[in-house]
Amino acid sequence: MITAVDTNVMLDLFGADARFGSRSKEGVRNSLAKGRLVACEVVWAEGAGFFAAPAAAREAMGRLGVEFDAVDLETALAASAAWKAYRDREGRRERVVADFLIGAHALHQADRLLTRDRGFYRTYFSRLKVIDPARE
Repeated sequence: MITAVDTNVMLDLFGADARFGSRSKEGVRNSLAKGRLVACEVVWAEGAGFFAAPAAAREAMGRLGVEFDAVDLETALAASAAWKAYRDREGRRERVVADFLIGAHALHQADRLLTRDRGFYRTYFSRLKVIDPARE
């Protein structure tokens, strides 16, 4: 089983979030117990911003067991289609294309997504299995 992880879960751990940190940590552990834990370049880039140096981010992700898994061309095109549907449907634009890349990556290159943002992903990626560590 391959679990893709969203940035919000990583930031819960990196910042030792008092509300969600322990649940997110347990979600990561459970995901690793079932197989691989991967993150696309968007999650790596957003998560690395928490650290003073790229090497520290790489080390932290490695300690957590998170593997780098780049978005492939078909996944990028699927993200683009979902992004276009969102832009056509929504009046306000609160989401950025990075969110759609994370969702498409999880749907096309993993088996499920570990995220606290389940409502968004269920709306735009209805076939995606979403695991919310705050509710598990």
